[in-house]
Amino acid sequence: MKLGVPAPKLGVPSPETVIDACANAWDLFVRGGIADRTPLPASIIAEGPQRTVFRYHQQGGRRVRHAPVLLVPPLAAPASCFDLHRGCSMAEHLLQLGYPLYLVDYGPIAFSDRDLGLEHWVEDVLPTAIREVSKDAGGRAVQLVGWCLGGIMSLLAVAADRTLPVNSVTLIASPFDFRRVRLLAPVRVIGDLTRGQLVGSLNRLLGGAPAPLVSLGFRLTAIDKLLLKPFVLARHLHDREVLAQIEAVDAYMANMLAYPGRTFGQLYHRFFRVNELAGGRIAFGEHVIDLADVEVPVLAIGGEDDVLAPVEAVHHVARLLPNAPEVRLEVAPGGHLGVLTGRAARRTTWAYVDEFLLEHDAFKAAAARAA
Repeated sequence: MKLGVPAPKLGVPSPETVIDACANAWDLFVRGGIADRTPLPASIIAEGPQRTVFRYHQQGGRRVRHAPVLLVPPLAAPASCFDLHRGCSMAEHLLQLGYPLYLVDYGPIAFSDRDLGLEHWVEDVLPTAIREVSKDAGGRAVQLVGWCLGGIMSLLAVAADRTLPVNSVTLIASPFDFRRVRLLAPVRVIGDLTRGQLVGSLNRLLGGAPAPLVSLGFRLTAIDKLLLKPFVLARHLHDREVLAQIEAVDAYMANMLAYPGRTFGQLYHRFFRVNELAGGRIAFGEHVIDLADVEVPVLAIGGEDDVLAPVEAVHHVARLLPNAPEVRLEVAPGGHLGVLTGRAARRTTWAYVDEFLLEHDAFKAAAARAA
């Protein structure tokens, strides 16, 4: 608080505020909720192992005016991160701007998938999805938008295969230097003391990170908000927008998915412990992927309050892309999920994405040349 500015007074709420609070409480606790979490209508254009590619329906017959955009979620998180609820849906926002919009969904992970490694998604699932989207969009180059690990996998896929029809990559809350993720420091110390055997043994026993454990881990990263939630609800009981966001986030966190065993082992040993990704190169067998091979524009957005992907960990990617024609770095308010789809995202994160996609829209550039 600035000096000389009086503290706000807590007055008696107006009758309208009390009525709104009562109506919201009834809807929230009795009628089953406030947030409209109905998924946007979409059709499946392609399917494969751990890969279902959707094309969102253009709303109201809106004319397509842009090159296609493919939304790439992380592993172990529902693909609904891009369509959290009406009013806080990046997918809905991009559709309203006229983008042909696509989503790749990996589906639930079973114990039988425990031998799948990260290379399965980087070298097979994502490249195939990208080519399927390009084909469905008439052969146009695709612009990728990935959140968290989805952004990391997108960039690795582009670096691994420069023939992919990709025109740009947007990374939201995607860390590339895990030494800067202070939240993981205790995990790293335990790993060093046990030489990775403790986590490795549990991973082999469970076949990966089970969905309930993943959900608990995400909730614990915001333990302060979890503890203060009753007070926040009471304070904002009259504000329907705030209540809808809290409800949608809670529902999302309760439906996290599992990590395959081999993939989780790679993330733990090679990303968390060794910090291999920070050097810009990672090997899958004899195939070495070097981020220096990325030759498309990249946008990286970090969240001010993100403890899983601090801004400095996200912006580290700029040091790894010497051949990218542009690397744009931005900061937006919010935590790990909030920076993507929080109530402030429309004015910040989405605005940065809008500007970046438009500048590197091959369809718009071709139309301008024709004109």
